[in-house]
Parts: sequence; structure tokens; C-alpha cells
Amino acid sequence: MITAEDDVDRIIAQWAVERPDLRTEAMEVFGRIYRIAHHMAVRQEATYARFGISRGDFDVLATLRRAGEPFQLSPKALSTSLMLTTGGMTGRLDRLERAALITRSPDPVDRRALLVTLSPEGRSLVDDAVAAGLAVQTEALGRLPEQGRAELAGLLRTLLAATTEE
Repeated sequence: MITAEDDVDRIIAQWAVERPDLRTEAMEVFGRIYRIAHHMAVRQEATYARFGISRGDFDVLATLRRAGEPFQLSPKALSTSLMLTTGGMTGRLDRLERAALITRSPDPVDRRALLVTLSPEGRSLVDDAVAAGLAVQTEALGRLPEQGRAELAGLLRTLLAATTEE
């Protein structure tokens, strides 16, 4: 299925005039990846806002939920998983604790450390939010043929691995 010309096509055409010596295949791929990511981020943020949380809040709650019973991690483990500074994590945890979606308590093994635990309210909210967010993603992906979805996922997995190699 070929779609109409998009913004990336117009950008590529402009470069072809100004710099015909450039190979722009990478720009075509990454330009579209960036735009897709932006559009989906806007949709996801709007979806999570219906639950009274931001995308960042969702990420913390979802990370705790995926951890399994007892839905508990240290702030450091959360920061590492979400690639956030401890300062950025503290702000999110403060907000989520005020909303009664998490609790913070001393680590019984290490008195110097804390544990962050998903509250029952937080678990219920994140379970609903993840389903709603996934529905938004599924709707967008549903515009591709089923075989194309699997192929795209595989190609993106390969590209991600190639971009993270050192």
C-alpha cells in the first residue's frame, strides 16, 4: 500500500535539488521514525492524561507493575530502568505518592535505602492505562497489513540492535 507524499518526501526532494550528491535513504527512514514517535507520543500523553497521569508517571507505574509481586523496586532500580537522574525520579515519585499511587518505605534489608511499592490504586490505574495506551498503538498499527507489522517489528529490532552496538 503506497500512500500520498508526506513531509519527509518533500524534505528529500529539497535536498535532491540543493545537494544532489547526498544519499538520503537514512533520512527517509529516520525522519519517518522520528515523526511517528512524535505523533504517537502526543496520542499516548493524551490517553494517559485521561487517567490523571503523564507519560513519565505511567512509565514509573508500569515499571513497578511489570516487576511482579510485590510490585516493588528501589528508586535506583527505577532510575536505571527509566534512564532518569535520581533528581528526576524523585519528582515523579513525590507526585505519585501524593496521588496515593505508590508508597515509599524503608528497605528492611538496608536501612539506608528505600523501596517504592505500587499501591492497589496505582495497580488498578496502570492496568487500565496500559490497556488504553495499547489500544491507541494497536489502532495505528492496524493500518498496516498483518504481515507488514511482523516484518516491520523485525526490521526495527535489527535496526535498534545496530544502533546500540558499541
